[in-house]
Amino acid sequence: MYGELQTLGRAVKQVQYRQHRALERHLAAVGTTLAQWDALRAISNARGASARELAATTFQSEQAFGTLANRLVAQGLVERRQGHGRRIEHHLTPTGERVLKEGHRVADEVLASCFAALSAADRAALLDLLRRVLADEGA
Repeated sequence: MYGELQTLGRAVKQVQYRQHRALERHLAAVGTTLAQWDALRAISNARGASARELAATTFQSEQAFGTLANRLVAQGLVERRQGHGRRIEHHLTPTGERVLKEGHRVADEVLASCFAALSAADRAALLDLLRRVLADEGA
């Protein structure tokens, strides 16, 4: 059927898909989506970042991130501020901070469930292996 590498690639994709579906379902309970929560997380981790920087961090095109950021601004979760020159910076509002915090709680619960079949040592080993694959990306 498939070779070992294709089977491995498909398994990684299946785990990611299952994780994303579970996160989408549970984040809806706190009034957000996975894409929105991920954007809030990126903005929190890089306060004052530009749309270009945030698009790269969230694996989106600049246009897609701009559309998402517009929705977050309209929902009162993010505000944009004039930065140096033409730069527009993104910051969380207090409501955005609250949604992010609730999303972290939900994500911790969902991810604990997704990886429940693995011991702490197995999870650490998996993380190490994935980091090694990512580090080799430029090779």
